[in-house]
Amino acid sequence: MVANSIANQGTIYHWARDHRTHHFHSETVADPHDAIRGFWFAHIGWLYLKKDPRVAEAGKKVNVDDLKADGAVMLQLRFDPWWNLFWCLFFPALVAKGLWGEAFWAGFFVPGAVRYIYVLHCTWLVNSAAHLWGDRPYDPASNPAENPFVAVASLGEGWHNWHHKYPFDYAASEYGISTQFNPTKMIIDLGAALGMVTGRKRATAMWAREKVKLQAEVKQQAAAKAKAHTE
Repeated sequence: MVANSIANQGTIYHWARDHRTHHFHSETVADPHDAIRGFWFAHIGWLYLKKDPRVAEAGKKVNVDDLKADGAVMLQLRFDPWWNLFWCLFFPALVAKGLWGEAFWAGFFVPGAVRYIYVLHCTWLVNSAAHLWGDRPYDPASNPAENPFVAVASLGEGWHNWHHKYPFDYAASEYGISTQFNPTKMIIDLGAALGMVTGRKRATAMWAREKVKLQAEVKQQAAAKAKAHTE
């Protein structure tokens, strides 16, 4: 929760609600940052334009009971926006000043404000670039794509075709960090090793079964074309 507060991208409650809405209604009028409306809308415009009533209506139907039952999530929500503003801007300034004698305002603007703006754009690239450009090996019909550039910028969240096909997969990618750049998975795995994370789910077995079926279908289609060509 504190890490989320330092990132200051809204409360966990609102972020999770909007993200769930996005997955239920991806690339439709009910998607909060519908990439079909273009790069700039998906990247930043959705935050500045009036929200489509259909987005708000879809958001109201999302189940957030688990969030309401989480004390840390509700504490953050209760003190919004002052809680996040402190952790995002003032906390870095106090750390810089207290630990290595940096001027308070230098800490406020550099590790605070400048870092905040940079992280925002890295996150927004997941909504924009990763929904427009890249390969789609897992679900060719899905708009989200595998975008290595976004994966580097967002510390592993650019493998988006996999993420949208298997949103329950905590890794948000098929492979681990040794094959695909994904420090986020490594951090979650570290938390699990320390007993801080439970209930991790992977979709690799499901994909392995589906891949066999797809390969069989491709062979059948190729055989049918070859037979038709011969005849």
